[in-house]
Amino acid sequence: MELPHHEAQPLNPDQSLEPATPAQAWDWTPTAQAQLHAVSVLCLQGPDSLRFLHGQSSQALLGSSPGQLLSTCCITPTARMRALAEVLVDAAGAWLMIHSGDGDAVRTALDRVLFPADELRLGPLQRAWLIQPLPLPADPPDHWRPLEGGQGFWLGNQLLLLTETEPAAGDASELQDLEPAARALLSLPRLDPQGRERLRLQWGEPAWPGEINDDTNPFELGLAPRVSLNKGCYVGQETLARLATYDGVRQQLRRWICVSDQDGEAQALALLTPGARLVSALGERAGAITSVLRLDGFTWIGLALVRRSALDQEMLVAATENPAAPPAEASEPPLVLRISRPERFCDPPVGAGG
Repeated sequence: MELPHHEAQPLNPDQSLEPATPAQAWDWTPTAQAQLHAVSVLCLQGPDSLRFLHGQSSQALLGSSPGQLLSTCCITPTARMRALAEVLVDAAGAWLMIHSGDGDAVRTALDRVLFPADELRLGPLQRAWLIQPLPLPADPPDHWRPLEGGQGFWLGNQLLLLTETEPAAGDASELQDLEPAARALLSLPRLDPQGRERLRLQWGEPAWPGEINDDTNPFELGLAPRVSLNKGCYVGQETLARLATYDGVRQQLRRWICVSDQDGEAQALALLTPGARLVSALGERAGAITSVLRLDGFTWIGLALVRRSALDQEMLVAATENPAAPPAEASEPPLVLRISRPERFCDPPVGAGG
């Protein structure tokens, strides 16, 4: 995500870069016991299913066994992000759970490269629901099994239900045929949308369309474990190999927090928006905001893509509407964001901008 260039302007020496920081800003623990996500599921059946997915996603899938669960990225030929996905390896083929992305676009892209000679059938895109008990472990599950008494799967201790209707929280009365563990999980108190977003930002998990889009690649978003650099030819492989070989990752995902006050509320509302530019203390371009969430009071948190040249800076400044105007001439003090590395961000491979 390239930013328009402008002349670097130093800050007024009298303007402080030190924002007030609430205690334990990134140590929030939700009281809810589960969270629900809407996802899409695609069934591939036939002996060529794994070979086909192996060539159309970033993870090594050949040689995997039924029951394995593998995390991958759906990417374009230039290694730009389409979605995150989990592959459920089946004896008859595979299930692809698509989340944090456009499921319709993923299916269309797969269908476009499907040849008549390929021995597989691409099913329709199905709506599904992923119910995850909290707290989530740092390492994702690596196995799955069919759900007894219903259409769905256990992904480790997470439940994937293949149903159009959102399962009601605290009431599994309509799902009495499910096994007891599934009914118990469905009955747990769930995180509200604001809480889900806060937890996502705290962990640094990219989402569509703010972070997952045509301007980003897996290494920039901290998704290196979802990428295999040794599996041979696949879509986007040449671009990812060049990034790993020639130190080509130009930006990385970081989280930020900004504390304003009543006088600066209008400024925060205007500047803290997805796509807004960030600059260094010297006025040099440093990145762009990708996600924003306002907490209680005047505290804002979010994610940003930060340029390599600014990764070692703990604080960045939200750019004014007129980037060419010297900050010293601004009518308001600079709006400062404290930058930190997300909990679950994984560094790019050695030599890929790390």
